[in-house]
Amino acid sequence: MNETTDTRKLRGEVRDFLAEERARGTVLGRPDSWLTGWDPDFSRRLAGRGWVGMALPPRYGGGGRGFAARVVVIEELLAAGAPVSAHWVADRQAGPSILAHGTEEQKQRFLPAIAAGRCFFSIGMSEQEAGSDLANVRTRAERVPGGWRLTGTKKWTGGAHVNDYAIVLARTGEHEDRHQGLSQFIVDLRAPGVRTEPIHLLTGEHTFNWFHLDGVEVPDGMLLGQEGDGWKQVTGELAFERSGPERYLSTFPLLVSLTRELRRGAATPDQQARLGALLARIFAIRQLSLGVADALDAGRPADVRAALVKDLGTRLEGELVHEVRRILPRTADTGATPGSYPHHLAYALLHSPGYTLRGGTNEILRGIITRGLERQS
Repeated sequence: MNETTDTRKLRGEVRDFLAEERARGTVLGRPDSWLTGWDPDFSRRLAGRGWVGMALPPRYGGGGRGFAARVVVIEELLAAGAPVSAHWVADRQAGPSILAHGTEEQKQRFLPAIAAGRCFFSIGMSEQEAGSDLANVRTRAERVPGGWRLTGTKKWTGGAHVNDYAIVLARTGEHEDRHQGLSQFIVDLRAPGVRTEPIHLLTGEHTFNWFHLDGVEVPDGMLLGQEGDGWKQVTGELAFERSGPERYLSTFPLLVSLTRELRRGAATPDQQARLGALLARIFAIRQLSLGVADALDAGRPADVRAALVKDLGTRLEGELVHEVRRILPRTADTGATPGSYPHHLAYALLHSPGYTLRGGTNEILRGIITRGLERQS
C-alpha cells in the first residue's frame, strides 16, 4: 500500500484525535492495549469519526473504505497504545463475517450497531482440548423447536464478561472428517445459561474467560451462514484475525518508549544499530500484512499469508521485548509511573507468553503455511 494524499490526511487526522485523547488521559500508550484496553466510550468516540466498521458498506452503516484504509487507522491506534479492545473483535472479524455469511436480517441488526460502536463481540472458538486444533471442538448444538440448544465450554474467550455477543463454533453433526458437521451461531452473552469464569493474565488483568454454555437456547435466526459450513467460515474468519497490524505492533509502544529514552541520553552506535534492526523487521512484516489487506479488499483467499504474518509477527513481538531490554537494561516495574519505560517494559514482559499462542500457536500456523505452499507448487 503506497501512501496517498488521502491516506496521509487520514493518518494526520487520527494522530490529532489521539493527541486530544492523551490530553483526556484515555490513551496511556500501554503495550497490548488492543487486548486489554476495554473502553466503550473511547470506541464510540472513534466510531463517531467513522473509524469503526470502515470496511463495511455504507448501506449497513459502514464507511465503505476497504481494509487498506482501516489499516492506516489501526496502525496509529496500536502505535499509540489506544484502548480499543471493546470494539476490536466486532470491527476486525465479526462484522466482516456477518457481512459475508449473514442473513439480511442479521446484517441490518448487527452491522450498523457495530459501526456505531454500540455492539461488541467475542470469539467463541477455542476449548480446553481444541485450541489451535479447532476441528476438535466438543461444544454441541442440538435441534429444538424454533432453533438450537448449545452445550459446552469455550476457553480464552476475551471480553465474554463485558461484551454483547459471541460467534460460537459448535458441532451440529457427526462425520469421520472432523472438519465436517460444524456450524457457527451468534449467541447473546446475556442469555439464560451463559456463564463466564475469569482467566487472569500475569498482570492480574481480567481479559479472558471460561465461557460456559449450559443449554443455551439460540433461535434459528442466529445461525450464521449455512448449517455445516462452520469450518469453511472459520478459516476465512481467521484470515482477519491473524493478519492485522496487532500481530506485530502490540509491543510497538515499548519501542517508542525505548527511543525516547535513547534520545534523552547519548545512544551508542551499537544501540542505534540494534534499534534499526528491529524497525527493519517490523517494516518487512508490515509489507506482508498490507498484502493481506489488499487480498481481502480484492476478495481473494488470504489464509496462508495471514498465517505467515501471524507466525513472523508474534515471534518478533516476543523477541522485541527481550532485545529492547538488552539495548537499555532497566528494572521492569508495574508500579512505575504510567507511560514510563520501566512501566512499559513490565507490561510487555508479562504479556509476552501469550504472543505466539493467541490466534493459533506458531506450530499450527507453520503447518498451514507448509500445506498452502505444497498446494501452490
